[in-house]
Amino acid sequence: MAVVFEKPKSLTDATLHYCPGCTHGIIHRLVAEAIDELGIQGRTIGVAPVGCSVMAYDYFDVDFVQAPHGRAPAVATGVKRADPENNIVFTYQGDGDLAAIGTAETVHAAARRENITVIFVNNAIYGMTGGQMAPTTLPGQVTQTSPYGRDVETVGYPVKVCELLSQVDGAAYLERVAVNSPANIKKAKKAIKKAFQNQIEGKGFSLIEVVSTCPTNWGMTPVKALEWLEENMLPYYPLGVYKDIYAEEEAK
Repeated sequence: MAVVFEKPKSLTDATLHYCPGCTHGIIHRLVAEAIDELGIQGRTIGVAPVGCSVMAYDYFDVDFVQAPHGRAPAVATGVKRADPENNIVFTYQGDGDLAAIGTAETVHAAARRENITVIFVNNAIYGMTGGQMAPTTLPGQVTQTSPYGRDVETVGYPVKVCELLSQVDGAAYLERVAVNSPANIKKAKKAIKKAFQNQIEGKGFSLIEVVSTCPTNWGMTPVKALEWLEENMLPYYPLGVYKDIYAEEEAK
């Protein structure tokens, strides 16, 4: 019988703790497949902050470092600089972590063009702590701390990370992808693999923003959450490449 799928070697056999329908599992698989295909499992070191991804070290069969809330890019910087020729370092962060308490670390790591890979999961809500409004929560979106919908007049507008970092000279590669359909999952895999390949080639700071769902805290079924993402998140967070300095140079 033909084998149509095998679990990536860079994933452990641990059972995921994520809620039913959560797309973290898909993203984990894509990251692990990229690591396997590039042959860098023995060199890879992940950095997990606080959030739903806090237990990522249980799921990836690579070395891992636990970082304080929001500080993953700073920790990743230290790990990479300790052995820049051999260490392949990635962070795996949610929007509450990266775009709130960790905004400064993210921006300045990009500004320094640190040769690291950042996987940024944007599900527009605080997942681990119970569904509070996040920096990426959409205008009008209902959360535990915005029961009448996010009011931009009082709490401001969502942070668009790829658009923000595209103005930082040191950022080398920024792409926003989604995991709500087979076609988008394939594109996400390609982007994640490219971000790791950039690091191998010493091209500098790469960030892949993955637009994702949180059925539990959105109060939806997994299927409905995927539909809501398509209808609401993608218009506000358009998919695509926001910066690729090497592709731009080649096009000149």
